[in-house]
Amino acid sequence: MEEEPGNPRRSSEESTTPFLSLNDGLIPQLFTSVPSLNEAASYLAQSTSLFTRCFSDYSVEYPSSGVSVAHEQELTTFSSTQNGALLDSDRSSSSGSHSATDTPPIHSGVTINSSEGPSQNTSALVQSNNSGQSGLSMFQGLIERARRTVRGSADDIGWLQHASGMPSVEDGTGRFMEILDNIRHGLHKLPNSIVYLLVPGLFSNHGPLYFVSTKTSFSKMGLACHIAKIHSEASVEKNAREIKEYIEEIYWGSQKRVMLLGHSKGGVDAAAALSLYWSDLKDKVVGLALAQSPYGGSPIASDILREGQLGDYVNIRRLMEIIICKVIKGDMQALEDLTYERRKEFLTKHQLPSELPVVSFHTEAGITPAVLATLSHVAHAELPLMAPLSAGESPKLPVVIPLGAAMAACAQLLQIRYGEKSDGLVTCRDAEVPGSTVVRPKCKLDHAWMVYSSLNGDPSDWDASQVCEALLTLLVEVGQRKRHEFAMKDE
Repeated sequence: MEEEPGNPRRSSEESTTPFLSLNDGLIPQLFTSVPSLNEAASYLAQSTSLFTRCFSDYSVEYPSSGVSVAHEQELTTFSSTQNGALLDSDRSSSSGSHSATDTPPIHSGVTINSSEGPSQNTSALVQSNNSGQSGLSMFQGLIERARRTVRGSADDIGWLQHASGMPSVEDGTGRFMEILDNIRHGLHKLPNSIVYLLVPGLFSNHGPLYFVSTKTSFSKMGLACHIAKIHSEASVEKNAREIKEYIEEIYWGSQKRVMLLGHSKGGVDAAAALSLYWSDLKDKVVGLALAQSPYGGSPIASDILREGQLGDYVNIRRLMEIIICKVIKGDMQALEDLTYERRKEFLTKHQLPSELPVVSFHTEAGITPAVLATLSHVAHAELPLMAPLSAGESPKLPVVIPLGAAMAACAQLLQIRYGEKSDGLVTCRDAEVPGSTVVRPKCKLDHAWMVYSSLNGDPSDWDASQVCEALLTLLVEVGQRKRHEFAMKDE
């Protein structure tokens, strides 16, 4: 095919030269710790190399000048000063060496007629190296987002166990099982000289049966028991202030000291109250038990809210803000306070006092087909009285949801993704409080089991109120032993 005048064909060497070469250091392996992803990363790198060739040297056909077009891609307009300086320099360097019939010089992929002056080319669109760098930067950013998304919380789970300055834990599982067996046989040892305060977790305001069975059981034994009426979707520090006020109100009203048991975020809120206001509460509190609490942080909260992930493209954070702030009228900081970043920041500044007796309890959720079919009783609905009842009670319909299936799915996800055992929301390692007596039962119990009963009706299933009683009984013993140890040191 005959070439058009003023539009010389680019040499084969120039047209086949790739715009960039992806060496081993340009786009790193996504995860050396996950070999199955290496092949995918290599394929993505090759695809990136081919695609970014779209940003290679371009020629542009400009109608009023001798500029010819080879491709029509993203271009950048140089200012007239930059073009004049560029063309003047090239003309001076090539004067006397090119005739009118010679091939015009090529500048940055744009072919320009040497017989034309700089003023005729001031509006020419030329390819800038910045466009290629921008394209490469875009793909590098995409790969980094993919790396952060897949890596997730792998480096954060269990950080408390290897953090410097954190006290070691003591295993109290054996003693706990002995106490639980005694309770099942009718032997109860909780003293009535203490008021027991149950602190519920996240979204408890929307679960009317949260801790109700435990409070009822304690009341039947003649024990003073209260459920803290806090806004569970509020921030940790806000709830810590409310719990402090609760403790002071109970103490001044009953002249009895308080023992706290917090579930999930409730344990984090209660621990924050004792960490921040210990000088005001040390004479009013007996001890603290944390059940399935993300004391070190939660991978679920961290993975949802972590910035720089692929989820940013679909604005997952904004979706969570709508659900928490608009739908359930909560505070987004309630979820943010459970991320690893916030927990590290808080625990660096505020640790639990060493003299406080602490028991921490965590479980592992089951993922068997039987668990997937479990329904949890979370509320009840009163029906209009259609016919008179002999007892004079209105009929009630239990409200059930498949919480067990949801917890099992989350637990399996955390197991596959991180290789971590969890109750569905909190990993076992993140639930162990430094310096505490840790209870690690082998029974498969999910995160919702502690506060919502199932409809299985199996008498062999663990009873949540009995487990709470056993945890608090163990806490009483830990407190007695700790006070004895401090007394021996003082002597």
